[in-house]
Amino acid sequence: MTYQEHQRESQPVVARCGVITLSDTRTDETDASGQRIRALLLEAGHAVAGSLLIPDDAVMLSKLLDDLLAAKDIDVILTNGGTGISPRDRTIGVIQRKLTSELPGFGELFRMLSWEQIGSGAMLSRAAGGVARDKLLFAMPGSPKAVELAMTRLILPELRHLLHQLRRDAGT
Repeated sequence: MTYQEHQRESQPVVARCGVITLSDTRTDETDASGQRIRALLLEAGHAVAGSLLIPDDAVMLSKLLDDLLAAKDIDVILTNGGTGISPRDRTIGVIQRKLTSELPGFGELFRMLSWEQIGSGAMLSRAAGGVARDKLLFAMPGSPKAVELAMTRLILPELRHLLHQLRRDAGT
């Protein structure tokens, strides 16, 4: 079966998503990136099962991820923020420790696409994704432009296909 046939086969899948914004400065009202992720998911026909804004705190994120990874009504967890290089930016490390199967192409392609938009600053764009406990888990930078790029060019075009593969392989 060709790649395109795989994609067509997986079209009916609806993702039930959890969205996490990590920020020490944003509020629910000023969280443009989290709002954009939710809007894009809904526009694409997916469901938002929950959305939280938490501080840049590795311990809090790790516990929240454990809870969401155990939840039966979540298929995908999408984080934004906390991906920089400051001492408090620990999202990528926490995400990578949870992954059982990494999708290195997500980060690689994100930086390639970022390069087209911002040039050499793309090397600061840390993004990670993969599978954790049979769920998809993605970490994106927190800027609205980064979220828009990751969601529209990478995650949403493949989300149904990825979930179809996970569900098929899990027998669900």
